[in-house]
Amino acid sequence: MITTTLPPPAISAALTETQVRVNSGFRGTRIVLYGAIFDPGARASDVVVIVRGPEQPIRIARKAKVGPLWVNSRPVVFQGAPGFYIAASNRPLDEIAGFGVLRRMGAGVDHLPINAPAEQRIETRYGVRDMVVSSLGADYLDWRRAVVRLKEKSGLYKVDEHGVRFVDTGLFRAEIALPAEAPIGQYQAQIVLFQAGQPVSERLRTLSVEKVGAERSLYLWAHRGPWSYGLAAMAFALAAGWGASSAFRRD
Repeated sequence: MITTTLPPPAISAALTETQVRVNSGFRGTRIVLYGAIFDPGARASDVVVIVRGPEQPIRIARKAKVGPLWVNSRPVVFQGAPGFYIAASNRPLDEIAGFGVLRRMGAGVDHLPINAPAEQRIETRYGVRDMVVSSLGADYLDWRRAVVRLKEKSGLYKVDEHGVRFVDTGLFRAEIALPAEAPIGQYQAQIVLFQAGQPVSERLRTLSVEKVGAERSLYLWAHRGPWSYGLAAMAFALAAGWGASSAFRRD
């Protein structure tokens, strides 16, 4: 008796652009990702595309009323949050895979590992082991939701349950919208093939978002020489103020 073993399923994908140039007139753009599924067994498949931008610390404060005044509370700084994040799929994520799989992959904004390290401490509980405890307590989820809400409002976080479309047998495409506020740096696109609730094949693609022209020169100067950039900016502001003052005096 002769049996044949089918090769494992595989996925392939590419971006229409791998470099986005940002200047003063940049108003956002759309990147198209297209790909193909190779599966001799023609099994039911799902595709999830996750695009992450460079990580950025997020500083957030809560308004608190002190007497007749509203003031900002002590800020909380979250680390590990991508500056840009989108999870696109051909159907809702919770229909594609279970909670544990999605959590391990960080698929969906609810599964992003966003933490506030300065608010954490280690305590011994039950005399058995050390545990990481957040001083934010029950408010942690409220703070985290606020971070996600602000990012979503800016168009920087998104979950698109129908962002991946099958255009033919085994062929798919997805559109990734980059807003004007998209951070500068390296982005990673993770394309995952799911079958029976499990990831069976994966591809990684990179995307670079960079400033060009005078904006790039100023950006590099500000990041490589912050002291000289700050002094130059202050000198320019003083010169502009002095020039405006002189003009009004003459009038």
